[in-house]
Amino acid sequence: MTETISGVEIPQTAAVAAATAFIRETTNPLIYHHSRRVFLFGSLHARRLGLRPDPELLYVSAMFHDAGLLSPYSAKEQRFELDGADHARAFLLDHGFSPSAAEVAWMAIALHTTPGIPGRLGAEIAATNYGVLTDAVGWGLAELDDAQADDIVAAHPRGEFKRDFLQEFVDGLKDRPDTTYGTVNADVLEHFVPGFRRTSMVERITDAPWPS
Repeated sequence: MTETISGVEIPQTAAVAAATAFIRETTNPLIYHHSRRVFLFGSLHARRLGLRPDPELLYVSAMFHDAGLLSPYSAKEQRFELDGADHARAFLLDHGFSPSAAEVAWMAIALHTTPGIPGRLGAEIAATNYGVLTDAVGWGLAELDDAQADDIVAAHPRGEFKRDFLQEFVDGLKDRPDTTYGTVNADVLEHFVPGFRRTSMVERITDAPWPS
């Protein structure tokens, strides 16, 4: 049976079902509902802007985009975006997708917090970013019908999203603070973690081991 929310069909494929089950089992309701809203909002923005993302790749990208906050997938310390991107790529390859398709999802997730760049890339990468921006900070919300947003939130409630989502960032990043250098993630730690202070690019240049 086809599931449709706010005029957007959820792809009915084995990979989509597996991704949904995986995220529900390994994250929490906050991340699950946020990720589904990202897919739905991203799909609506893509439609509005004349983009044609592959629904399956967009769905997997949306579902895995914040998975790295809860489960660092690599043995090395790296940005949480890369943890999620690496796992999504492995997931897609395990489910028979081509390396090029898996790379699209990797880029969409790796760049989803990077301002300005995703919108200049492919449809799946742009739509993932647009969905994230809408759900997190309200970008583009005014461009959608109120009924569309209401339908999405009714299907996937926000709860105390602002408070709880920021706490997810704190919990996911406080033990690897160096990975937030040069990213919006440093904003969260600087606000919530006592004693944390971001290193600036000016400091990195002036403290470099060069005489001049």
